[in-house]
Amino acid sequence: MTISYNWLCEYLPVKIETERLSRILTSVGLEVEHIEKYESVKGGLKGLVIGEVLECIPHPNADKLRLTKVDVGGPEPLSIVCGAPNVAAGQKVVVAVPGTTIHPLKGDPITLKIAKIRGVESHGMICAEDEIGLGESHAGIIVLPPTVKWAAPRRLISSLIPII
Repeated sequence: MTISYNWLCEYLPVKIETERLSRILTSVGLEVEHIEKYESVKGGLKGLVIGEVLECIPHPNADKLRLTKVDVGGPEPLSIVCGAPNVAAGQKVVVAVPGTTIHPLKGDPITLKIAKIRGVESHGMICAEDEIGLGESHAGIIVLPPTVKWAAPRRLISSLIPII
């Protein structure tokens, strides 16, 4: 049987950490086989940040690619190669920086690293819905409303999901 930790906490006089509650339940005869973290979006959007596209120009070696400069709150904007048809300067977007593991809807998780795409270094990825497990669309990148606010270092938090 699967029981929600949050549901159990509704019946307790004080909040007890997950591991301790597991030991207490087992000690009174309710064996806890394992604890599984529930994530509405696989990976919990960890490592994704909000960026603002500052510049978007055609890639010199590919007709369908664009070279972008994206401000993600670091000391310098990131150079990111993007193939989405809807990328444009001035947009707020979801960015996976190098070292971030993304969880696409189809396929295995991917840990991003700096890569050369058609001879140009790309320092991350501007994400589409299906690339991070938020939906099935791969028609273009996720463009966030211009009113989205961020706090340094511009971490994307799961509370943004309803906005998308």
